[in-house]
Amino acid sequence: CSQSIRKKSHYSICLLRGKIYDALDNRTLATYSYKEALKLDVYCFEAFDLLTSHHMLTAQEEKELLESLPLGKQCTEEQELLRFLFENKLKKYNKPSETVIPESVDGLQDNLDVVVSLAERHYYNCDFKMCYKLTSVVMEKDPFHANCLPVHIGTLVELNKANELFYLSHKLVDLYPSNPVSWFAVGCYYLMVGHKNEHARRYLSKATTLERTYGPAWIAYGHSFAVESEHDQAMAAYFTAAQLMKGCHLPMLYIGLEYGLTNNSKLAERFFSQALSIAPEDPFVMHEVGVVAFQNGDWKTAEKWFLDALEKIKAIGNEVTVDKWEPLLNNLGHVCRKLKKYEEALEYHRQALVLIPQNASTYSAIGYIHSLMGNFESAVDYFHTALGLRRDDTFSVTMLGHCIEMYIGDSEAYIGTEIKDKLRCYDFDVHTMKTLKNIISPPWDFREFDIERQTLEETGLIPLETSHHSRKNTDSRPPLEETFEIEMNESDMMLETSMSDHST
Repeated sequence: CSQSIRKKSHYSICLLRGKIYDALDNRTLATYSYKEALKLDVYCFEAFDLLTSHHMLTAQEEKELLESLPLGKQCTEEQELLRFLFENKLKKYNKPSETVIPESVDGLQDNLDVVVSLAERHYYNCDFKMCYKLTSVVMEKDPFHANCLPVHIGTLVELNKANELFYLSHKLVDLYPSNPVSWFAVGCYYLMVGHKNEHARRYLSKATTLERTYGPAWIAYGHSFAVESEHDQAMAAYFTAAQLMKGCHLPMLYIGLEYGLTNNSKLAERFFSQALSIAPEDPFVMHEVGVVAFQNGDWKTAEKWFLDALEKIKAIGNEVTVDKWEPLLNNLGHVCRKLKKYEEALEYHRQALVLIPQNASTYSAIGYIHSLMGNFESAVDYFHTALGLRRDDTFSVTMLGHCIEMYIGDSEAYIGTEIKDKLRCYDFDVHTMKTLKNIISPPWDFREFDIERQTLEETGLIPLETSHHSRKNTDSRPPLEETFEIEMNESDMMLETSMSDHST
């Protein structure tokens, strides 16, 4: 009996020491103390909860800690149950996977903590509708479930349910004004509605004041600057989050994204590598590493990373059905086009169209591939569809004119009625017609072809390359297909990197 009392006092002292170190911002010693408390008593759930909720350990370190716990020595019948409860608290965002409930604990399927854990899995697998369904059930039974609230708030943001989030945040502020999640909910609401980023920052700052180690608020605070392209301030918030959440790879991922947006690919690659070392199986990180490789012109490496990311996503199902992964499929199409695998590229773009059918840039990409394959009539149709969805798409306007020129075959053909009949079926506005006229009717002695970059604000994409080629008159031209390949091979589509930009 005296031995058990001594043991209990030892783990209590370790737990208290860890809390003191945590308050002093000494995360290393706090982590060590919490680990010691757990090893002395595996039932010290508070220590495990603090380690996981404050993101003190990486996913691999969490697994190693769980394996090192003397569950067999200190537990008898409930060893499997305790292991299951601990595993439920481990990181769920490092890779897509499914939650499996052991047969011995079948009765816990309706337990709210288990349901929340399952909802988290769906959230990090980007299945927000299923996650919302589960969190709504939990919120009905327990409207202020502490572990469910951050997941539910994040799901409301992803599904753009502004009214519901507004009602929830006001209820939380009224009942729990000293809880950081209340002000986090208010900040997320203002961040979601748009043009209220200053208000969002005010409330998110209040959340971090109430609890400095509250990671989601710091990340959302960084997002409030990122959406305004205030890269330095966004990175400052993400760096603070990275210091407080050493076991979480998301701050590193967002820092890398900001460096990528400022065209600093070297630093972006460095931070993506750090994120990859913390969560080596996260498809979001793999996607961004592939984007950097694409920007550096390393098509083979980019294809490898994109395909690896796709394999991780398919681990939870044979097909990709969540529209969050549409940019990944489009980027696979872009890199296959660069490697001249045109049929594969078309297939990836078609899969992307299934996820988001009305995306003008996807139609432009398909049209571009058809033009490189010499299918000018199909290319004209796809560019026309893209312009129907976004009339100010400079790339599609330019390419449409160029493909019509190639389709007709020679400048003299423009004088006839066939080109007029061809253009009459496209309901262009005046500006588009003028642009087309300039493209397909250049000076006879010298024609210059210039594709403009689309801005980030228009597309949400990163422009890669711009073509500035000139051609001599028809007397010195090479064969038609060769000329087209020379001119078009370098006038590139846009690579999409918006997958991870605003998820909290």
